[in-house]
Amino acid sequence: MIIDSNETIKIIDMRNDKENGLYERLQSRNKLENGDVLARVSEILDNIRKNGDLALSNYTKLFDGVEIDQKALRVKKEEIDKAYAEIDPELIKVIKRSGENIRDFHAKQKENSWFTSEKEGIILGQVLRPLEKVGVYVPGGTAALASSVLMNILPAKVAGVEKIVMATPPRKDGTIHPAILVAANEAGADEIYKMGGAQAIAALAFGTETIPKVDKIFGPGNIYVATAKRMVYGYCDIDMFAGPSEITIVADDSADPVYVAADLLSQAEHDILASAILVTDSEKLALAVRDELEIQVGKLPRRDIAGKSISDYGAIVITSSLEATLGVVNQIAPEHLELCVKEPFELLGSVKNAGAIFLGHYAPEPLGDYMAGPNHVLPTSGTARFFSPLNVGDFIKKSSVISYSRKALEAVKDDVIRFAEAEGLTAHANAIKVRFK
Repeated sequence: MIIDSNETIKIIDMRNDKENGLYERLQSRNKLENGDVLARVSEILDNIRKNGDLALSNYTKLFDGVEIDQKALRVKKEEIDKAYAEIDPELIKVIKRSGENIRDFHAKQKENSWFTSEKEGIILGQVLRPLEKVGVYVPGGTAALASSVLMNILPAKVAGVEKIVMATPPRKDGTIHPAILVAANEAGADEIYKMGGAQAIAALAFGTETIPKVDKIFGPGNIYVATAKRMVYGYCDIDMFAGPSEITIVADDSADPVYVAADLLSQAEHDILASAILVTDSEKLALAVRDELEIQVGKLPRRDIAGKSISDYGAIVITSSLEATLGVVNQIAPEHLELCVKEPFELLGSVKNAGAIFLGHYAPEPLGDYMAGPNHVLPTSGTARFFSPLNVGDFIKKSSVISYSRKALEAVKDDVIRFAEAEGLTAHANAIKVRFK
């Protein structure tokens, strides 16, 4: 039952196994494209496919309020040099350090091609090849998401992608935020284009006179970008279907309510649809965190966003035991999971569904966003049940290798023929038979 509810956050008592619609409320955030959005995006995709750069420039003027001709779409070296001169030198150092950590972590994910010849005359294997061209979309808006630039581009570089094309909407003066350009340059973007929205996704998927067609598109965006990515899937691949940000914190009586409240708000400030949930076996901690949220949210510049997120999609869940908290966690399958408990490693083995797992009182979620090294592009809206964080493997394709000698094929030919004929595929069977007539 709900034992307390106010404008800040709901406290739900699950000690009697009553979840009070928590999971349904979280799923309701996953409001996919409506008919109007679908129709508008479909029109944009069709226009870009037919009219290329001209349509792209028209949409940039319409949606971003900027006139950019075909020659100015691509960011020039002088613009990148200017960005380095404009940005705080200390921030450049931070971007470099973050990039090193991200690169080092993802380098450990690399796989190798392999071959085996366990039976005479048979060679089997798997060949790994990086994708040739990928597109990385970086949203515009008030926040300069330099960290997202690093997280999307560096795994591609580690994988060995030949060409990385980045798209990001221009500001009102026709420029790109300097932090975005510096991060892109440090990460190794090959080409950067001033374009945003569904039209940028269309340009990357179909190609234009200026924009190269890519094999796969990565990066977050608003509902128009997300819808466009869904609609171009098949023309190219996409990374994942991203939803609103979320965090779930498991805490016991060793947790500091100030820390827990701060970590919950670190995600709530993203978006009014973001979800921040505490699951604890301590009613005392639950009430203390509730009170601390009221104090901290009022001090945030983005308090209107964070407050609505906490009120609409936040919750403090009280369970009968620390073990029971993991049942809630695995049902939610959160994007970010913090285990703020005395012995976090003891709980780790019971976590089945989570994008990124932060262990202990000194591994807050923002550490993963910016500096630790693991990717912060994570499965949301419960998709951690079957999706993984962005990784080097997302930029790799695999081919199977099969080699048989005549003798090896002869040993299995009757089995292959029998199987093919059982399926009614006589030409398949004949492809084996003709070799032994």
